[in-house]
Amino acid sequence: MLNGKQKRYLRSLANKLPASFQIGKDGLSDNLLEGVLEALIANELVKISILKTCSVPLNEIEIEICAYCGCELVQEIGKTILLYKRSKDNKIILP
Repeated sequence: MLNGKQKRYLRSLANKLPASFQIGKDGLSDNLLEGVLEALIANELVKISILKTCSVPLNEIEIEICAYCGCELVQEIGKTILLYKRSKDNKIILP
């Protein structure tokens, strides 16, 4: 579980980070979830953009991704979510 200081630090790192994935009208698929999991393992921090054409509510997307990947939601701004999962390599050193 991340505390406030750690979340602020991760948000500052993600400020320049482009969205790695976009979720559109097809919603979540198994391939997309696998891709997000691989990106989280490789980078620890992933930004995902949800397009206006997505018919699945944002809360359901967050819950399903977090449950599948075992990651934690850092931030939700509009239709963009930021996810974090600590890897074995600990590339990001949290304060």
